[in-house]
Amino acid sequence: VQLQASGGGLVQTGDSVRLSCAASGRTFSSYVMGWFRQVPGKEREWVSSISWSGRITKYADSVKGRFAISRDNFKNTVYLQLNSLRPEDTAVYYCAGREGSVLSPSYSAYVDWGQGTLVTVSS
Repeated sequence: VQLQASGGGLVQTGDSVRLSCAASGRTFSSYVMGWFRQVPGKEREWVSSISWSGRITKYADSVKGRFAISRDNFKNTVYLQLNSLRPEDTAVYYCAGREGSVLSPSYSAYVDWGQGTLVTVSS
């Protein structure tokens, strides 16, 4: 599956932004999808994952209650809604996909990656 992330930009503290990740390939609807983020000099951090059906979601504690992941298998797209943004949410956000049913927070569990989209939150 090829993934293309978009939707990042410069926002202010407290703002919202929605990231999209468009996928190509016949197996998207059977993929677990995830979002990760990375700040220069730091390891890639897991943010959220969603099951193939969209019925099961998981979030990192740092974003729980503020971010929401969803997917539209007819559009081959996964979304990440970022609300109540903070300066510490500034990062390049990556979407990723993996086969199977486990909503893994591990970077190494995902086999397909998008190119990343930058979200910058100003204070």
